[in-house]
Amino acid sequence: AAELEYESVLCVKTDVNVYRIPPRTSNRGYRASDWKLDHPDWTGRLRVTSKGKTAYVKLEDKVSGELFAQAPIDHYPGIAVETVTDSSRYFVIRIQDGTGRSAFIGIGFTDRGDAFDFNVSLQDHFKWVKQETEISKESQESDTRPKLDLGFKEGQTIKLNIGNMMTKKGGAAKPRAPGSGGLSLLPPPPGGKVVVPPIPPPSSTAIANHVTPPPVLKSGDMSNADILLDLEGPASASKAPVSAPTDLWGDFSTASSALPSQAPQQSNWVQF
Repeated sequence: AAELEYESVLCVKTDVNVYRIPPRTSNRGYRASDWKLDHPDWTGRLRVTSKGKTAYVKLEDKVSGELFAQAPIDHYPGIAVETVTDSSRYFVIRIQDGTGRSAFIGIGFTDRGDAFDFNVSLQDHFKWVKQETEISKESQESDTRPKLDLGFKEGQTIKLNIGNMMTKKGGAAKPRAPGSGGLSLLPPPPGGKVVVPPIPPPSSTAIANHVTPPPVLKSGDMSNADILLDLEGPASASKAPVSAPTDLWGDFSTASSALPSQAPQQSNWVQF
């Protein structure tokens, strides 16, 4: 696996200063003001690379690219890279050689943006390392867990109730909810009556469209039609309006004269 890993470059800064720092006298941290900032001990190029889960801070010559020192970093923040307490442009790194010896030196950047890029490159790398570790741990846990067998065993069946089909016990299935296109009436209020909407009367146009046309008479029936017309002549004449008398009570004398003479009858009424 180590042979398959390749080295990737995370950050390159062309100007970095290296300082020899005094040993730490307390646990308060390093202070850049204790260094000789105007007289750096070495000046060159800084390159941050990664190989697998380990990051490397390499100090190289600006012209030839010869390695001056490197600091392997297993986790960040940590003892391999520390910030100073009085500035954001200076750091303390732990360099190591091939024999296992180590020393602490100070590095500093002239531009504050270079120091920011150096810090962010290390943070992004170890954030990715943390995510890879969590993913590999979850995959290992999933492999060790017993797998859930959802297949049917021999002779195993399953029953489904679909739509309005009758259930196994013979009961009716739940009625389907009325759709948007169907006509549904709201249930009556408690103790009330259901009012049926009135049926509108048919329009005159609909009645006219349903009138049965008169039968068409044939040539042989013309004589019968003429007879019927002759019979209807006097009836039509008799139906002429008669002028009503202006006097509602009429002429009593005329009415009495028009009646036939009858024998006088005895009456107890007194005539006036």
